[in-house]
Parts: sequence; structure tokens; C-alpha cells
Amino acid sequence: MTMPARLHFCWIGTSLPWAYVFAVMSAAEKSGLADIVLHHTDTLEPGEQLAALTGTPGVRLQRIDPEDCLTRAGGMLGLGGELVSLYHRLNAPVMRSDVLRAAILYLHGGIYLDLDTVTVASLLPLIQERQFVGSEFIVWPHAVRTSRSPIVWARHLTLDLARKLCRRWPGGWKGFRWIETAYARNVNNAVMGAEANSELFADYLRAMVALPAERQVRRYGLGPHLLARVVDAAPDRAVIVHRPSVFYPLAPEISEHWFRRVRRVPLGLVLSPDTRVVHWYASVRTKALVATITPDYIRANRKRQLYSALVWSCVGRLPEAA
Repeated sequence: MTMPARLHFCWIGTSLPWAYVFAVMSAAEKSGLADIVLHHTDTLEPGEQLAALTGTPGVRLQRIDPEDCLTRAGGMLGLGGELVSLYHRLNAPVMRSDVLRAAILYLHGGIYLDLDTVTVASLLPLIQERQFVGSEFIVWPHAVRTSRSPIVWARHLTLDLARKLCRRWPGGWKGFRWIETAYARNVNNAVMGAEANSELFADYLRAMVALPAERQVRRYGLGPHLLARVVDAAPDRAVIVHRPSVFYPLAPEISEHWFRRVRRVPLGLVLSPDTRVVHWYASVRTKALVATITPDYIRANRKRQLYSALVWSCVGRLPEAA
């Protein structure tokens, strides 16, 4: 069995911001995959964003019934209705998305991308792999958060301070590049892929159900924290873990530099030759900016902001303003 040449996005809600439309459009243009599917749980509101998506070749908008999807996955895994029950216990859309994306990949196979991404290069080499995830540089991995060693805590508090300085300092992303290898690498579930019925997503879905109820509702509880445990428990080389430059060229917190105004936009220096997707972390400090991003915003900022330059370079024809 091989991974299908299919790319999945997932959206819970009725209104899709332009920033997330650009994620889908860049994937249609740059990924090399012929089938780009936006799974949406609700009827999408009509408007310019929806028109842009329906007018993009290769993009399919597919209404998904979460209960049906999770019932099928749960039945195949011998979990009964436990995935459906878990989904309904979760209030936050991001947590529900953690469950849905894993079930979609288990049932259909392919590559999943979060909507706070921009695809910058072909994803065709990734479908040659049986199952993969990406890694990012973080300060507080599980082993550190549960450590009782003063030395360990002192080291990571120092790393946390250094990251804060690099986040706030103009051009600080360049300074972080000098020290990033001192940080722990941890997997993230914003970009991942596998064959249908893969061991990785079977184990991940089972682990979600087995997790104690109080941990299921914690921030990142069903996402990166749990996925890291599942990947660590997998046999050697069963899951390919790509280095941060492939999907996360600017680390969490440092990713704020995507939206800083600068005199010169050094996009070629920020991206590495092996970068295929840019995850820009709408869930960190840039969430409030999402609503301000429009095609005109990209045009106005493309020569003074990394994010706008990125979208401008990866979406060949931006929609015109109404």
C-alpha cells in the first residue's frame, strides 16, 4: 500500500478567514498533488473566500459528518463509539480537530496540513514515505516539565529567556538560528501523513481514547504532547520525523517574525532548501492578526513583511477586492 496523492485540510466553523484560504490556494499551486480536500463540518458562508476556493483548480470542498467519520474509524479499530463520545466531550474546535484529522488520515491516507500554513514546494516526495510527522524546536518538552532537577530547570529557564529576547529583538530570528540546536525537538501534528489504515494513526486514535479524561481536555493534550508519546513508542524507523526546517522554519514564538514589518524581506534566508511547508502558528501570538489578512493586505505588505511576501510568492493570482 502507498500513500495516496491527496492533501487534507479540516475546518470547524462557518466563516473561513482569508489567511486560511491562502493555505489551500498555496497547496493547490505548489504541492504537486492533484486532489486538495477541505473537509468542513458546517455549511460555509457565501462570499469572496468561498468563491476563491471553489474557483481554485484541484480543490474540493467536502462536508464531513464528524459522527460518521469517527464511528467508521472507531469500528475499524474496535473502539465502538468511544471516539464519538470523546469528540462530544471536547469544547474547543482545535481539540476536536485533533481527533478528526487523525481519523481522516486513518480512513483515507494522504497528507494533512493545518490551515495556518503556506505550502512552498512540492509535497510529492513525502507520499513516498509510509508515515511521517515533522518536528519543531521547543523549550519545555515533557521530560523537562516533569523533571525535579534544578540544573535541568535552570538550563531551560535560560533557554526560555533567550527565546523571548530573540522574539522581541528586530531580526531576532537570525539570532535564534545560532542557538536553536540547544533546544529540544518535539513532534507537532500540524503537518503529517500516512497510508490509509496506518499503524501510526491507529495507535494515535487508541491513545486518545485511553488518555485520562482530565488530560484529554488540556491544551495540547490530544495534539503534540500525545503524538510525541505515540511516535516515541513506535518501532525504530517506523515513523519518519522530519527536521524543523522542513515544516517549521521559524520556531514557536520566533514565528512572530513572520508578521514584523521590516525594511528588507529576506525570505530566501528564512526558508531552507528543504522547506516544503511553512507553519506560522496562528495559535501562538499572531491569532489576532488573522482577521486583518486579506488579498489587499498581502499586496500592501509584500515588500515589508515575511508572511505577505511568502503568500505573494506562493499564490500566483490573488483574488481581487470586491
